[in-house]
Amino acid sequence: MDILDKINGFSAKYNMLPYGASVVCALSGGADSVCLMFCLKLLSVNSRFEVEALHINHSIRGEESDGDEEFCRRLCAQLHVPFTSVRVDAPAYAKEYSLSLEESARKLRYKCFHEHSQGKIIATAHNADDNLETALLNLARGSGITGISGIPPVRDNIIRPLLTVTRFEIECFLKENNLSFVTDSTNLSDDYTRNKIRHSIVPLLAEINPSVVKSFINSSDAMREENGFIADETLKALEKCRNGNTLLDINNLPELIRKRCIIRLLSDNNVSYSHDLVERAMRLAGTGGKINVAGDLFLVSDKISLKLEKISEKTAHSVVSAELPLNGTVTLLGKIVTAEIAEPSAPLSPDAFYLDLDSLKGNLILRNRVYGDKIQLAGRGFTSSVKKLINEKIPPELRETLLFIQDDIGTVWAERLGIAQRTAPRKDSSALLKITVNFA
Repeated sequence: MDILDKINGFSAKYNMLPYGASVVCALSGGADSVCLMFCLKLLSVNSRFEVEALHINHSIRGEESDGDEEFCRRLCAQLHVPFTSVRVDAPAYAKEYSLSLEESARKLRYKCFHEHSQGKIIATAHNADDNLETALLNLARGSGITGISGIPPVRDNIIRPLLTVTRFEIECFLKENNLSFVTDSTNLSDDYTRNKIRHSIVPLLAEINPSVVKSFINSSDAMREENGFIADETLKALEKCRNGNTLLDINNLPELIRKRCIIRLLSDNNVSYSHDLVERAMRLAGTGGKINVAGDLFLVSDKISLKLEKISEKTAHSVVSAELPLNGTVTLLGKIVTAEIAEPSAPLSPDAFYLDLDSLKGNLILRNRVYGDKIQLAGRGFTSSVKKLINEKIPPELRETLLFIQDDIGTVWAERLGIAQRTAPRKDSSALLKITVNFA
């Protein structure tokens, strides 16, 4: 099967190139986009859609970037394809928003796609190799099935007709048709994350299976079908259980669908989520309570419903506490805290915290955060607001269940933050109090 047949079949499966459509080819001048442009031009004759080109000059490589733009302009003139060029400043954008150059270029590129494709279709030249690299990158970042299934063939008005075509097939096609292209020098560097995968990891996989890219085409397709089924089931569940920002009776749903419903609730409210946050939300739905997810947004559960709502900081949580014996265990907020007296000469555990026993005054109280908490951490010569420390160091989804220990004078230990200077172990400490924390 040649490239045109592959593109035709793949496009038909996802209805990428409907009759009468205006298709804007994202043309960088590289091998992939030149191949896509040439193929779209050939297919447009019989399929009756219009083709035009959009080139984005990211201003990253100076004269080389300008040369790429001129190459694209000449190519479109030869093919009689309408050409538009847009210049953006990716380095300046990266500096202004503290982004990597790679991420900056991507954001600006898709912004341009949106601005120049109203009422039209954007075609990008992502190929089968790109798809595998994306899946590996998402896998490394801890993505679920949506991420590791790779690049979606269609998203909004963006289509990827080359997803079943390998980079090798593209190179052969260009050679057979005597088509020239430009090479982006940044693609030859290992400075970018994707290039590390392309130049180092994929070749190692190819040693195990020389057809790894072609194999992933089938795997990706299967995962997309499975993910699509889960997405459809999630949509059906949401239609029954969602009321605004409240999920009703979700504990009766299958666990996988329950997770997807929670993810949808968070993403619809522009709340970034992690695997840990979703797991905590799942537990919350069954046990009741509330957790902070971002700013003044909380997930609140009464064991029947799970609701995302805004709660002011002062009323966000009630204080829960319990006395902590010097040799004993207390369970609070789903965590097991153990205190035991230890000899200074005993081996120190890396999973425990240690306090100078003689510096502790009165009874120890284990509690959650209190509004206005302060602590002078060991090694610091000043007292800090716990709120400020938490905002700097603790992800939003973990803040509501942080534990603290106080004596009659004040806070002596803050979970994930450290111990107080006045109760820190000293060289002449006669006894230590060992603190360990585990999930219940």
